[in-house]
Amino acid sequence: MKRINLLALIALCLVNICDPAQAAPALSPHAPAAGIPFPEMRPLWDTPTAPPARLAGKAREEERFLAADKNGRLANEAFFRCRRFVDGWLAHCDPETGLFPRNLRESNFWNGRDSAADNYPFMVLTAAMTDRPLMEGRLLDILRTETRLTCRLGHLPDDYSFPKRGWRREKLDLDEIIFDGAEYVKDGLLYIAEWSGPSPWSERMVGITEDIWKYAPIETPYGNIPTRNFEVCGDMLQASARLYWFTGDRKFLDCAVRLGDYFLLGTNHPTRDMKQLRLSDHGCEVINGLTELYVAVAHALPGKRSAYKKPMHEIFDCILAKGRNADGLLYVWFNPKTGEHSSDLCDTWGYNYDGMFTMWLMDKTAAYRDAVRHALSNLKGKYIGACWGDKSADGFADSIEGAINLMNREPVDSAADWVDSQTRMMWAIQKPDGIVEGWHGDGNFARTSLMYALWKTQGATVEPWRKDVRFGAVREGNTIFLSLSAEQPWEGRVIFDRPRHKLLMHLPLDYPRINQFPEWFTTQPKARYRVTVDGQRQPDQTGDQLARGLPVSLKAGEPVLLEVRKR
Repeated sequence: MKRINLLALIALCLVNICDPAQAAPALSPHAPAAGIPFPEMRPLWDTPTAPPARLAGKAREEERFLAADKNGRLANEAFFRCRRFVDGWLAHCDPETGLFPRNLRESNFWNGRDSAADNYPFMVLTAAMTDRPLMEGRLLDILRTETRLTCRLGHLPDDYSFPKRGWRREKLDLDEIIFDGAEYVKDGLLYIAEWSGPSPWSERMVGITEDIWKYAPIETPYGNIPTRNFEVCGDMLQASARLYWFTGDRKFLDCAVRLGDYFLLGTNHPTRDMKQLRLSDHGCEVINGLTELYVAVAHALPGKRSAYKKPMHEIFDCILAKGRNADGLLYVWFNPKTGEHSSDLCDTWGYNYDGMFTMWLMDKTAAYRDAVRHALSNLKGKYIGACWGDKSADGFADSIEGAINLMNREPVDSAADWVDSQTRMMWAIQKPDGIVEGWHGDGNFARTSLMYALWKTQGATVEPWRKDVRFGAVREGNTIFLSLSAEQPWEGRVIFDRPRHKLLMHLPLDYPRINQFPEWFTTQPKARYRVTVDGQRQPDQTGDQLARGLPVSLKAGEPVLLEVRKR
């Protein structure tokens, strides 16, 4: 009998103490190979760094250092695993085009809804944080290649077959390529824009979105919409509402309003008119998308906000009444009229609660905030393992992502502990070559691991990144404490995060949304910050300077404690 990765075996066993209503998953055919992946890295991840001698007898400072160092070891593991994921998939690129296939089992083609939407963007974002030359070189080349080879109608992408060296589908299918483009924009390109702002990737995003609306074929009393597919409508609500802010172009808001009217003012209301509402993937997109539109019209079209308010609250009141279990976790689907529901819970529970919390921010309905806190408070000790309809690493990734995004707004200590435990179980699935399960959902493993790393660093990154450089942070009010160490001498910059929602996306507030990296410690551009390195006061820095990067030098094996405090 082959030896199974010990962590993976523990993960599979722990699944059995999940919510008893959930069945234990079978061992995946893509289970980890024998042995523990990356054994050479375990000492770096598992061995605490000794506090600097100067902290001897200073209990509070030593406690801060050890907490930051622990977070640095976790963040280092997350970044390393993401980097190995990139290397693993790039090894399978088609030699002629440089594109990689939809999955490694069959489907030897590149497509918009999977390859481009779910896998490729998180290679770009991993490289943005760990290897800028890779991002600006080979990964940018992939963008240029897929744009050149896959645009079939305007900017809309179609499947490219490697064996055929051309279209996988002989005839153009407008509904299919709208689906592909919408997924590529919402699940992938929006994420890159949220982190990097204007770029070649955001240009691709704008072009696809414009052409989805240009060729929208479905006539409604409110204007043409791209499709009746519920998921794609949700994609376009999110993308169009956010692109209104990103570009400043009113046409995107006007298009999103067509879908808002279609779902809220006509005969397609998600809970009043539908016999089944999916809260899982392929359904939650509309729930979240309508709240993004609600934020936009509240600021730009207040009359629409008034028209939408009652039907919006109907949706969330119905979800609270019929769509959740006693712990606040959400069912895969439920019948809004009868209350009948699935036995399985959805891993996208947090995506729906993103929308609910946004409604709390806008209208101050206390029940919506209370519901978010209730769900976060009930995770630990009850929902261990893949307790969702999706038993793959993707199920872990989506549920962890939802929790991180919400606890960024509503900190709950037990939820933080749950995220730590579930992330380790997700990591146990990855194989030594960096591949996770060999399908496009591997990108979501990287997405959530990056999100986890940024939580542990409070949004800070380093340039250049190196696998032996550990950096982690703890925050106390307006002060951040960072522990940095390296096995070999290192010289570079610590780059602090900024209010990206405002500076890059131009959003009016940082509401929780799918396809964002939450903001933790952010520097305000014109504010001044007091900087201390190993107890030595340094010249004050502005937020702009810290966002560009604070120069730091590390000696081999000698940790540095960095303190940055807003003045």
